[in-house]
Amino acid sequence: MMDLSKYTHGVYVEGGRVWPQVDCYSMVLEVRRDMGLPDWPDWPGTQKAAGEMAAVADGFLPCLHPCEPHPGAMVVCYEGRCVSHCGVIVEVAGMLEVLDIRSRSGVKCLPLSRFVRAFNRVEFYD
Repeated sequence: MMDLSKYTHGVYVEGGRVWPQVDCYSMVLEVRRDMGLPDWPDWPGTQKAAGEMAAVADGFLPCLHPCEPHPGAMVVCYEGRCVSHCGVIVEVAGMLEVLDIRSRSGVKCLPLSRFVRAFNRVEFYD
């Protein structure tokens, strides 16, 4: 099982790509890297507020594989038809949880079902 204590030190920075100053997508990249999974593009400086992240996601998600939730899978969250947030699946005490970071609440690790209920639509990719 992976030690999640490192991730509690993450600090939300819009477009941040160097640990520990990261945004939600960079948190996904950091966890996947630590799990030994293949690297994904990091798109340095891409910012959600400028609408850039939604455009990048629209081009990148078709390159990934939709999947069922499992450790290392990215959880993509939508507001309407646009990607608004993402997190990454981790295993905690045998249960699937979502690790994410947000500007207001910082780093959180929530049970998968609780995380999913907070959004009108989520998809899982690896």
